[in-house]
Amino acid sequence: MSTEQSGGMNDNDRSITGFVMISHAVVHTYELSIPILMVIWLTEFDVTTAVLGTAVAIGYGLFGLGALPAGVLADKFGSRELVLVCLAGMGGSFLLLGAAQGIVTITIALCLWGVAASIYHPAGLSLISTGVEQRGTGFAYHGMAGNFGIAFGPLITAVLLLFFDWRLVTGLLVLPAVIAIAYAVTASFDETAAVRADGGADADADPDADDAPTSLSGFIEDTRTLFTFGFTIAIFVVMMNGLFYRGTLTFLPDVLGGFMPDVVDQLQLFDPDSPMAEEFDPASYLYAGLLMVGMAGQFVGGKLTDRIPTETGLVAIFGSLAVVALLFVPAAEAGLASLLVVSVLLGFLLFALQPMYQATIAEYSPPGDRGLSYGYTYLGTFGIGAAGAAITGYLLEITSIAGTFAGLAAFPAVGAVLAVVLYRYGERP
Repeated sequence: MSTEQSGGMNDNDRSITGFVMISHAVVHTYELSIPILMVIWLTEFDVTTAVLGTAVAIGYGLFGLGALPAGVLADKFGSRELVLVCLAGMGGSFLLLGAAQGIVTITIALCLWGVAASIYHPAGLSLISTGVEQRGTGFAYHGMAGNFGIAFGPLITAVLLLFFDWRLVTGLLVLPAVIAIAYAVTASFDETAAVRADGGADADADPDADDAPTSLSGFIEDTRTLFTFGFTIAIFVVMMNGLFYRGTLTFLPDVLGGFMPDVVDQLQLFDPDSPMAEEFDPASYLYAGLLMVGMAGQFVGGKLTDRIPTETGLVAIFGSLAVVALLFVPAAEAGLASLLVVSVLLGFLLFALQPMYQATIAEYSPPGDRGLSYGYTYLGTFGIGAAGAAITGYLLEITSIAGTFAGLAAFPAVGAVLAVVLYRYGERP
């Protein structure tokens, strides 16, 4: 009987799962708190959206570019130590952000964050695959924790900004990394328990781990084998998702602020002359709510991967996203109710894509190269996709918000076309 069917988690499983859950949540808490802070930086440092968008794109790009080398390092040195380096690096980068005196320091700090954060996914997923016997359950909890960070990171940041200066808030955001490090130091677990329990045959995660490339020539050869026509198209699909995801979310809190009514005066939440009224930004809370809706999108998208061809799901979701992008500004201008509806649709569809393209990558890559395939996936999503932040910043400079969303709609439109090509011509291994 496989470990997936033989009962509940053991102590080692629970220890590892707890470690990766808190670490995964911390990574995405930092990732999605940055757009909230950008609203303040735009006025604090009198910087243009194009310049700030480029700076953020560099940091987010390193988040993806580091995935491949991080995977190699995880195989060589083990996951636990690398995740600790990741957490310490992210915490240190936010300490540096709190001391920023201009765009140069912000760029340096975001680059440090990107390099540190890029370590997590290859190391964390590797740790689950080699150490957790109840692997499916481990991955499920791991994904839920990531969604928690995505949804509540911006919310926590927005709430803290009600009471504290942004510099102090970035300092307080170091605490989750400290807590995660403290847990890792005190926790005891065996990183290879699942591999030994399976007698060395880890079919669900990395069945050919012993065949992993140990030289540059081996890496190149495995890459050539992996990049069939179908997998290549699938990676381009992933890139379209990454460009739209990063391009849409990076400046969205600032964009939403231009459409939100003055709810402080309308609802009399605070004294109009109080510091709370000055700091309260309803757009930040709408942004956080949009990301919370994304948790439902993740669930529905994941369920659909078991029921319909993933290519069909990609066409439907990408096509719907293109329509939502084109309608976003007209709906936002029509009133608060239609703004809420279109925001809910955007959040739901944006995150429903993730399990769909992840399942597609699995279908178009051989099991023995699954780790390498997801390394390229993160490179496409977070690395190439980071250019979306710079593209959006530039579009906001040269055109209207409506023009910016129309430009961004091109990414899901192209993604839908690529998914059709994949459905018709792609061949699974």
